[in-house]
Amino acid sequence: MAEVRAAFETNFTDGAETGACFCATVDGETVADLVGGYADAAHTRVWQWDTIVNVYSITKTMAALTALLVADRGELDFDAPVARYWPEFAANGKDEITVAQVMSHSAGLSGWREPLRPEDLYDWEKATGSLAAQEPFWKPGTASGYHVVTQGFLIGEIVRRITGRSLGTVFREEIAEPLGADFHIGLPESEESRVAELIPPRVEPFSDDVTELQDNAAHNPRVDTSVTDSRAWRAAEIPAGGGTGNARSVAQVHAVLANGGVAQGRRFLSEATCRSALRVQIEGPDLILGIPVRFGLGFAVGGDFMPHPNTLFWGGAGGSLAIIDMDARATYAYAMNRMGGGRTGDMRAFAPISAAWDALARTGGHHTG
Repeated sequence: MAEVRAAFETNFTDGAETGACFCATVDGETVADLVGGYADAAHTRVWQWDTIVNVYSITKTMAALTALLVADRGELDFDAPVARYWPEFAANGKDEITVAQVMSHSAGLSGWREPLRPEDLYDWEKATGSLAAQEPFWKPGTASGYHVVTQGFLIGEIVRRITGRSLGTVFREEIAEPLGADFHIGLPESEESRVAELIPPRVEPFSDDVTELQDNAAHNPRVDTSVTDSRAWRAAEIPAGGGTGNARSVAQVHAVLANGGVAQGRRFLSEATCRSALRVQIEGPDLILGIPVRFGLGFAVGGDFMPHPNTLFWGGAGGSLAIIDMDARATYAYAMNRMGGGRTGDMRAFAPISAAWDALARTGGHHTG
């Protein structure tokens, strides 16, 4: 895929990128795997094949996959009230909020009412206990409002109540390790030397012209690169935005969903559970992002800019992106360390992804080298 490589390299030659990686799989086979640039702002560390970076909200797709895994075993019903698994959650009028509403950002819990400091996010009991005690910001199920940081704690606590293990542990033991995927929700200290330095955006998203609800979701607590580019952040399990990995690991993990639940010859999920993620739970203008979104179970679904309708996707702050095309049995992933300032990513990832789409369309989805 020479066109994909050329598109990827353009991000560097036009000055948009410092260090980045891109990977695509079809039928579980890797058809493109690229790295380039530098792992630090000073250009002293070359971005290597095993360089990893905080991919922010792509972590939510790993949390969603973990919840799908638990549901596939019959242990979790997305249509059930959260309080069935987490009784304390029923407080303050939340007794009817369903797991599906948490998965689709429509539970009305886009942020914390209690003022938090960044270090409070490293205290699982405090972060989840506060959410269990508070009332929703809007009537659950009536609109989505992107649960920027809270969603990972909500899904994570449901998974913990059911399995007795943290979400990061379930993900590691039952998804990442069996696949040999280099993605971590709670990074071991032994891997710190491989982490790329995050380069902050010139303009922080949600820095001006925001509603009170948006301000709360984005800034309580205020989490900038001085927080996220730290050992404490990476060590903690923050399943909505603290994951560390690279494009190869993201594409590798999501090959499970793209291929009907099977990856590397092993069945992780039933095809029906994979496709249940496509079931749109809520659509319309998102109260936090300010744009129309169609949310399924843990992912955005479809969209005019996608080549096929049965597509799941989500991006992370700064520009990382994960796409799962169930029709083409393909996955695409992009991760980088220079952060853009948009609220919903930017176009850097789409350069190699669009080139890959074009190449695969010409070859009927077959690897061309």
